[in-house]
Amino acid sequence: MVPPNPPLLLYHMSLSLLLLLFLLVSKQASSASNAISLNQSLSGKQKLVSEGSNFVLGFFQPGNSSYYYIGIWYNKISQLTPVWVANRDAPITEPTTAELKICSDGNLVLLDQSNSRVWSTDANITSNNTVAVLLDAGNFVLKDASNPNKTLWQSFDHQTDTWLPGGKLGVNKFTGQIQHLTSWKSLDDPSPGIYSLGIDPNGSSQYFTVWNNSVNYWSSGIWNGEIFTAVPEMMSHYLYSFQYVSSDTERYFTYTVQSSDIITRFVMGISGQIQQLTWVENSQEWILLWSQPKQQCQAFALCGPYGSCNENAYPFCTCIKGFREQSPADWALGDRTRGCVRKTKLQCGKNNSSRQKKDRFFTMSNMRFPDNMQTFQVGCASKCELACLNNCSCNAYSFSGRACSLWYGDLLNLQEMYTGPSGGTLFLRLSASEFRSPRKEKRVVIIEIACSIIGTSALLAIIYLLIWTRKRKGMMGIPESAEGGLIAFRYNDLRRMSNNFSEKLGEGGFGSVFKGVMQDSKVIAIKKLERYSQGEKQFRSEVSTIGIVQHSNLVRLHGFCSEGNNRLLVYEYMPNGSLNTQLFHNNPNNVLNWKRRYQIALGIARGLTYLHDHCRDCIIHCDVKPENVLLDASFAPKLADFGLAKLLGRDASRVLTTMRGTIGYLAPEWISGSAITAKADVYSYGMMLFEIISGRRNFEQTDDQKPRFFPTLAARKLVDGDVTGILDQRLEGDAKLEEVIRACKVAVWCIQDDENCRPTMGQVVQILEEVLEVNMPPIPQALQMFDENLGTVVFSELSLNRSSEVKETSSTSATGSLL
Repeated sequence: MVPPNPPLLLYHMSLSLLLLLFLLVSKQASSASNAISLNQSLSGKQKLVSEGSNFVLGFFQPGNSSYYYIGIWYNKISQLTPVWVANRDAPITEPTTAELKICSDGNLVLLDQSNSRVWSTDANITSNNTVAVLLDAGNFVLKDASNPNKTLWQSFDHQTDTWLPGGKLGVNKFTGQIQHLTSWKSLDDPSPGIYSLGIDPNGSSQYFTVWNNSVNYWSSGIWNGEIFTAVPEMMSHYLYSFQYVSSDTERYFTYTVQSSDIITRFVMGISGQIQQLTWVENSQEWILLWSQPKQQCQAFALCGPYGSCNENAYPFCTCIKGFREQSPADWALGDRTRGCVRKTKLQCGKNNSSRQKKDRFFTMSNMRFPDNMQTFQVGCASKCELACLNNCSCNAYSFSGRACSLWYGDLLNLQEMYTGPSGGTLFLRLSASEFRSPRKEKRVVIIEIACSIIGTSALLAIIYLLIWTRKRKGMMGIPESAEGGLIAFRYNDLRRMSNNFSEKLGEGGFGSVFKGVMQDSKVIAIKKLERYSQGEKQFRSEVSTIGIVQHSNLVRLHGFCSEGNNRLLVYEYMPNGSLNTQLFHNNPNNVLNWKRRYQIALGIARGLTYLHDHCRDCIIHCDVKPENVLLDASFAPKLADFGLAKLLGRDASRVLTTMRGTIGYLAPEWISGSAITAKADVYSYGMMLFEIISGRRNFEQTDDQKPRFFPTLAARKLVDGDVTGILDQRLEGDAKLEEVIRACKVAVWCIQDDENCRPTMGQVVQILEEVLEVNMPPIPQALQMFDENLGTVVFSELSLNRSSEVKETSSTSATGSLL
């Protein structure tokens, strides 16, 4: 027997002891990692992690700020995204000497480096035996340690700018405590901003977004038992459950998600919009599902005093003529509450020499008028101007008919390129020095005339030289082209052709569209791309791809413009506008007949088939909806915006991309964050096909203020054999019954929950052309969620069959075979 080696034995015993100590310490640390008890504290880089590791609580620095805050953020996503901030208006400079702890009265407190209290839960607690726990829902709760079921304080009752699933927005009638959201001041400053969202303090069920605690600029509408009346989009959020509660003790609204895999948040943004965002793991970014108000410029006083908002530009806010940003640093961080200040003070009221020039007025056309106007009747425009000029507090005036409107004090809520009812020409008061003097103007005019003569002569010489050169080369009359035959337009030329983009035709997912006229009287449609972040090389590459895509059911691209930050596309003009305007109007004398509707549905399907199957690369449109279907002079449909969709190479079956499109037409795989295929377009097509059949929006309110989800109604009537109840009532039954049935079946097949159960667009074309027979589809589970009656119906598996051949399938499965 070999005797033991004492040094080696001692080494192994020491190692075992160290391992045991390590395991004990690790176990103790992990068991306490989500809570702070009495005599414990959190400082420096220490953190609390919720039990399921969903959320983290600790010190953090927002953006480029030099200050630290105690906050809660997501633990499982790559971007630091705070959802709650404790000391949002009392930051600290040194977290290593600061402490978050339970104090002697049982409250949770934050002490700074000088041991001064900067934040506390301030709960009415009778026991000091408390514990603070970070829960997996993102809620930070202070509990009675001897009674864990007793919550003394929770962060969900003191939300900052973010509303998480399970949290409440409302009011406690017993305590008077209000749960509301308040925006951050800027991207780097979580202190309370100027925008907030809360329940109506007067007792109704509606919610308001509020500016500066004084102006309500958006309302959710009242709760009708299922949704808020001004938010019909809620009907399409079938992955979420909503609940409004009104009892003797409280009124509140809350929501939950159907799947724990969905990471979502509801935010009161610094730009005055409320936004619902969902994290897409594949693309590693937050995507916007929904926002209100829908137009950014509808957020009250977004650009501050003397700032002007423009929906067709990015950034949205600029200072009007004669003004500059009061704090450029704040503007860069999104905080424009201080707005703009005058470059030159007004001369009004100054007791200078008689040679002092008077203030003058600058003309601003197509402006939304500022708030707080004072209107009276005058005989002419000159008297209105004089009334403003004689009052040193008057900063602008407007005259229409005999009505003179004056504005005193700061000008708020200005908007350019505005065509709404409360707008027109505004005359802005500026110092005379902002304008050229007559003597200077005379000298400038003389110089400009001389320069013009010289320039014209030089230009004529150049033109003559170019013509002579082109004649020699035999190129006379052939226009210059670029990028595969597309015309490269200059920005100034497009601005001239569109009369400074004055006639707006509509808006798409990527920008606004304006009418233009070329020199040969050819009418064109000019799309200004908004927030297009790619460089010129990539833009030209994508444009060249669009240019080679030619099909009778796709809008043709004539050219483009790429100058500086300006990115524009020039398309053929479609005189009958969008399918959206043709379908959803109340003119009984101008209703699309069924024959045209059916041909439109077929034409759209052919266009999508070409994009999916017949291009060099599979092009997924990503935003199929009536607004993106344009109609030519003979009402032939043409898909627009297809060229800016995500390109999918032939060697790949899926594409990982940021979610885009429109709520109500989005396939479930978009919202769940899964990778998407061309079947996402199929789903959107099916939702649009329901609207083509019915002539009404899928989501709308009925006369009794109850929400109506048409696909559910259509599915039920299709099963019951009552397809005439699905058809647009304005058609008065004037349609081919077989075509209506076929179109309804196609629509339900297209919106199946499982993308593998949806047909391809090529199959849709064959069905509508009557090459393929189509049988009754199974009702998607998402539709059944909207109607309890559908939940009791058993649907056998049916299939699409070529001619009369029926492929046998199992009736116990709900997936279905398409061919």
